[in-house]
Amino acid sequence: MPRYGYRCLKITILALSLIVIFQRSSQAQPDGEALFKANCTACHLVSEDVVVGPGLKNVHTKYKEDWLIKWIKNSSALIKAGDPAAVKIYEQFNKVAMPAFNLSDDEVKAMIAYIKTESEKAPAAPAPGTAGSTADAGAAKSDNFPTVLLLVTILLIALYVILNRVQKGLKRIVDQREGRPEPVVLHGKAGVKHWIREHKKLIAVLFIIGSVWGVLWDGMRLARIGIQQGYTPDQPIKFSHKLHVGQNKIDCRYCHSGAEKSKNAGIPSPNVCMNCHKYVKKGPNYGTEEIAKIYAAIGWDVEKQQYTGKTKPIEWVRIHNLPDLAYFNHSQHVKVGGVACETCHGPVGEMEVVQQFSPLTMGWCIQCHRDTQVKTEGNAYYTEVHEKMKKQYGNDVKLTVEKLGGTECARCHY
Repeated sequence: MPRYGYRCLKITILALSLIVIFQRSSQAQPDGEALFKANCTACHLVSEDVVVGPGLKNVHTKYKEDWLIKWIKNSSALIKAGDPAAVKIYEQFNKVAMPAFNLSDDEVKAMIAYIKTESEKAPAAPAPGTAGSTADAGAAKSDNFPTVLLLVTILLIALYVILNRVQKGLKRIVDQREGRPEPVVLHGKAGVKHWIREHKKLIAVLFIIGSVWGVLWDGMRLARIGIQQGYTPDQPIKFSHKLHVGQNKIDCRYCHSGAEKSKNAGIPSPNVCMNCHKYVKKGPNYGTEEIAKIYAAIGWDVEKQQYTGKTKPIEWVRIHNLPDLAYFNHSQHVKVGGVACETCHGPVGEMEVVQQFSPLTMGWCIQCHRDTQVKTEGNAYYTEVHEKMKKQYGNDVKLTVEKLGGTECARCHY
């Protein structure tokens, strides 16, 4: 009797431990790093200021947590309320309001905790585009759901096996007390058939869970088709954006002049490179080898300091590529909308080799249209429209791209 009692006690303790583990896993805290990279890195770094927003190193020591939660969730509301700190930040960064984020307090706290952890490390820019890949916090959670479901299923099966053994052990003790004969143990095919008959409900539940997991897993894989976030192809010339944009502070629009004037930003022709490299003979990272490729492409004779007329195209590999069914106009966003390049392309000045930073999915674009407030001050393009919107929605209307029809299908799918 004591032997069975100790065994039952051990099994019970193990079962309770698994239940506690399951409860803790089901109440896991939000992933601060994934949330920060999905929502913040387009405009902020932890280590330093970027073009769009301030560096966030030690921001948790400068402001109270309650204030940071309000600011991150809806900065426009704090600015409108006249909060001194909010107004100061707004004025300091060219009156560009941070979009509102549909995040819970716990998710914001998780991001603040991540910023605190990163602030204590050696200052280094986060690798762009490493968000679970992803695109937003919701997508990161969805991608992990099949794995979570599988782990929960394994825990439930383990718990079922343990409790089943406990039940059989207790039944065996009762049978011994009452003098009942021990049940015959079947082996081989007969044992398998008997087990199946005894556990029909368990098998049905496992089959349903397996089917749901398979459907979700395949669905997540299908949803990622065509999303090239993080795509970093090798280029024919090792052009360093970190050197040109980050170190030398060359404006994006100097090389990609089409961003302000046309639908496409455009790939700069070699003559744009030659505006500088006709005089810059050596690069600090790649010597003359990569610069020589530019000379060969445009037909520049270094010795004679003249063009030979023999040219050949540079076969750049395209990184950002929208489907043919989607219409996107750079000038509408950059010139009229005043959208910073970093909003979509990320901290390019930190990239040695450029990669696709954002997911560029339809959901990502629509969410931006819902959150982004149109800059109407000093923008004659929207003057008449803004007056009409005031009459329709009132003077305090938050004029977003969505209110201008930015989520209508025909706007992007023509």
